[in-house]
Amino acid sequence: MNLDNFNNLIELFFYQAEKQNPKSILLQWLNPNNKKTFTWENTKKNVFKLSKTIKENINEGDRCLLVSENRPEWFICDLAIMLSGGVTVPAYTTYTKDDYKYLIEDCEPSLIIVSNNEMLKKLNSTIIEKSFIKKIITLDKVNEVINNLEINNKEKYIDFYSITENELSETEQIQKTSLKRSSPACIIYTSGTGGNPKGVVLSHGGILNNIAGACEILKPIIHKRPTFLTWLPLSHSYEHCVQFVQIAVGAKVFYAEKIEKLLENISQAKPTIMTAVPRFYQNLYNKININLKKQSGFKAKLIEATIRLGKKKLIGEKMTFSEKLLNLIAELLVRKKIKKQFGGNLKAFVSGGGALDKEIGEFLNSIGLPTLQGYGLTETSPVVSCNPIHKIKVETVGPPFKGNQVKIAEDGEILVKGENVMLGYWNKKEETEKVIIDGWLHTGDIGEINPEDGYLKITDRKKDIIVSAGGDNISPAKIENMITNELEIDQCMIYGDKKNYLVALIVPSKDFLKEKEKINKVIENINKKLTLVEKIKKIQLIDENFSIENGLLTPTMKVKRKKVTEKYKKQLENLY
Repeated sequence: MNLDNFNNLIELFFYQAEKQNPKSILLQWLNPNNKKTFTWENTKKNVFKLSKTIKENINEGDRCLLVSENRPEWFICDLAIMLSGGVTVPAYTTYTKDDYKYLIEDCEPSLIIVSNNEMLKKLNSTIIEKSFIKKIITLDKVNEVINNLEINNKEKYIDFYSITENELSETEQIQKTSLKRSSPACIIYTSGTGGNPKGVVLSHGGILNNIAGACEILKPIIHKRPTFLTWLPLSHSYEHCVQFVQIAVGAKVFYAEKIEKLLENISQAKPTIMTAVPRFYQNLYNKININLKKQSGFKAKLIEATIRLGKKKLIGEKMTFSEKLLNLIAELLVRKKIKKQFGGNLKAFVSGGGALDKEIGEFLNSIGLPTLQGYGLTETSPVVSCNPIHKIKVETVGPPFKGNQVKIAEDGEILVKGENVMLGYWNKKEETEKVIIDGWLHTGDIGEINPEDGYLKITDRKKDIIVSAGGDNISPAKIENMITNELEIDQCMIYGDKKNYLVALIVPSKDFLKEKEKINKVIENINKKLTLVEKIKKIQLIDENFSIENGLLTPTMKVKRKKVTEKYKKQLENLY
């Protein structure tokens, strides 16, 4: 299958739907209260049925807002919007009423698809006053909620199952679209770590280009039909692209019930591949480490050997005969046991959406959980590069995907050119022209390329760099990763732009909330590994976690530095 031959993502889906067994399961939701299973055949039929209703309410190029938790209908809606000539605008379920108001007023959708009653209540005050919204489709039954809301135009509302229970004639099952590779596929709003989010317009060709690169990475890993467990929000560009990779490799896709049930869902789904953001791997690292540190005697020695020899193998160091033998024992007694906790079939974790700490990457790979770090941003559809399974270099983000041109500017900024680069920011011509210059996207990330193997290494985020009063450039991410890798500390943020020294805002782990002296000791030990300008001089402990709910984390679990600084400005300034 040559992905260069497809004009759009719809063609890819229908091509695979013809090749696969129509009765085999494609999509399954692991929600015990709402068990849903869709075969290739009924997924295809539902796409046609939903597309018919959407077409009646939109014109080509119209935006369609999709607000839902991860579930099989999400994928069906996305495809149906595309088949209708519309542009999907995914939105996080964790957004506030004001966030939805901003999105709706910015992209002016003709149609809104919303998953359930709770979400509809959040959106309702904005929806009722907008004349450009022609139809509202709910994924759960709609009747009970609209009766409880003050809605005059109830005929605008319909639910997914009222639409999909109708049969279609053969002439209504038309697969052809006029969509080209350069046509917009979706508008994905950036997380907005500073200020209002911007709508990134991605093309069908940009996502297809990404899929081609991903399939290249997965080729040595997949030997039969793979299984994926989807849990990252589909409204994020990373997971949005992954769902089309799943189609390209003919996967079976499980949708996690919720993040709290993730480990349980992993044992149910037994995934071959799992994608996640660094925060997931950091939590995993801390959990596994806590259990490993409880061991003593022979078990403790075996675990130490597993990690030591795993690191040796990872960097390609030769082992003695006795080390090879010990590594084989570690494989059988330690790594196999750890793999079993993740379903037993896991071939690789893929990390994206932020920088993965080198220590965590080495640790996971050493204990038998191959972890491939990649790099990208929403504006690149989203992947730029990724480590291949046969040559993992954990301190890098791998070589660029084919079709991506990557170069480093004089100031160290990473520049990207190719079909995967966004069409632009929605309704923001000036903002677009600031970041795309002569076809090169200025990523805002600082990095370097190894001239020997072409591997890309990210060294910092341009706008996050702290410049001290003495003019030193300091990477807060590097220091924050070192601090949050300690068991005593859950979250932290480094502060000190234009200051004489750095300070840290720290959220201790729940067992260490009142242990100021222990936290101080941790910081003292970390300071020994830092240069003079990087050392943390003072700390401020806080007992409230940064979360999506309190607006201090983005939906992909990145700290909103600007918001945290605003909230704790007084405490931070008191440290000087």
